[in-house]
Amino acid sequence: MKYLAVLSIASTASAFPWMANLPGIDLSMLERADRHLQPEKRQDDACPFNADHPGAAPYDPAFPYTGARDGLPGTGVGGVRVPAEGDTAHQYTPPGPGDIRGPCPGMNTAANHNFLSHDGITNLAELMDAQQNLYNLDYDLALIIAVRAIALDGDYPTTKLSIGCDATERTSTTGSLLGREGGLNDHNKFEADTSLTRDDFFLANGDNYSFNGTKFAEMYATAQSTSSGLFDRTAIAQYRSMRYDESQAQNPNFYFGPKAILLYAAASFIYQVFPVFGPEGTPDINTISTFFGAVDNGDGTYSHVPERIPENWSNRRTPYTVAEIANETAYQYSYSPKAFGGNAGNGSFLALESFGSIQNGQLPNATTGAEIECLIYQLSTENVPGQVANEPELPLAALSWVASQINPVFANSGCPLVIT
Repeated sequence: MKYLAVLSIASTASAFPWMANLPGIDLSMLERADRHLQPEKRQDDACPFNADHPGAAPYDPAFPYTGARDGLPGTGVGGVRVPAEGDTAHQYTPPGPGDIRGPCPGMNTAANHNFLSHDGITNLAELMDAQQNLYNLDYDLALIIAVRAIALDGDYPTTKLSIGCDATERTSTTGSLLGREGGLNDHNKFEADTSLTRDDFFLANGDNYSFNGTKFAEMYATAQSTSSGLFDRTAIAQYRSMRYDESQAQNPNFYFGPKAILLYAAASFIYQVFPVFGPEGTPDINTISTFFGAVDNGDGTYSHVPERIPENWSNRRTPYTVAEIANETAYQYSYSPKAFGGNAGNGSFLALESFGSIQNGQLPNATTGAEIECLIYQLSTENVPGQVANEPELPLAALSWVASQINPVFANSGCPLVIT
C-alpha cells in the first residue's frame, strides 16, 4: 500500500493521533506523543446547564414563514421577512450564561431567535422546522443536515443534540452509560480542521468553537482582493483554499478526511443562504458580519457578539436543494483541488487512498454535483474504513437509523442505497 512508502517518518507518527489505525504502523514502538500534543481543552467540562428548557418558539399561524411545523415539509415558498413584523417570539434574544452556543453561525443565529431552543439543546423536529422557516432550506437538505448532526454528535434514540458542548446528561436518556455525545464542538465529526472562522482543535488547546476575529478579517480581506468586498462563491472558494494551506502548514496534527468535503458545502451558505433573498441578494460585509457576530473594531480587527439575523432581512425565495449544494461543493473543490489526508511529521503529508469518489487522495477533476450527492450519502450511511482513527465509528444501529431517514431523499438519485 502507498501508506507503507512513508514509514520512514514512523518515529514521529505517535504524535499524530489520526495515524493510529494506519495499516503497518505499530504505535507501541513509536515515540511518546505528549511532547507534540497540546493538552485538550474541553468546553464540556464546564458545559452550561440550564434547568429551563424552553424549546423553540411554537408555531404561530399568524407568522407561518414557509409553513414547516412538527418536523414536516413546509411549502418551500420563501422570500419572506424573518423575523416577521410583529413576531415577538422570534425577535433577537442574546444567549445567557446557561445557554449553549457552538461553532456554527447558522445554528447559533437560529437559537438566538428562538427558531431552536434558546438553551442550545435541540431535536430533529426543531432542526427541520428552523432550517425551513428561517433559511428556506429544502426539506431533503434540512433532513440530511439534521440527521447527520444527530447521529454524529447527538442522541439518535431521542434525536436530541447540543449545538455546542458535550451535554450528554441532557441529550441522552441513559446519561453517559453508552458513551459521550459531544455536541457540534466534537472534533472531526461535524467540526473539523480548516474552519473559516474557528481555530484548529490542536492549535488552540482544544478550542475549536470560539470565533476568531483574525480569521474573519482574513476572509474579508480575501473578499476585497477577489470580489470587490463581496463574500461570493469565488471569494469563498479562494478563502477555503487558503485555510486548507494555512492549516496544513501550521498544524502538525492537521487532518482533512473524507467528511471534510462537507466543509465546502457549509461554506456555500455564506453566499447562497445568508444574503437577503439568498443568491439574488448581495453577500456584503454588513450582512455576513451580522450572521457571524463579527464587529469591526475600526483597526482591521474584529471582536465577537452573539450572532443574529440582519435587520429587514428576507430568506431565499426558493428552497436551497441537495442538488444545488452538491454543485456548489463541486465548484469550490474544483477551484483549488486539495488532497485528503493528514500531516505526518517532518513536513510530510500522508494522502488517503480511496473512499467513494475520492481516489488517490483527491476527487477527480471532472467530479459532478451528482457524484458529490452520492458521496454525501455514502459519508452519511457508512463508516469510513479504519485506516484513520479520526473518523468516528458509528454503531450499526445508528447507521441504520440514518439510512432509514435519508434513503427516501436519494431514492431517485442513482446512488447505491443501503438496505435497512
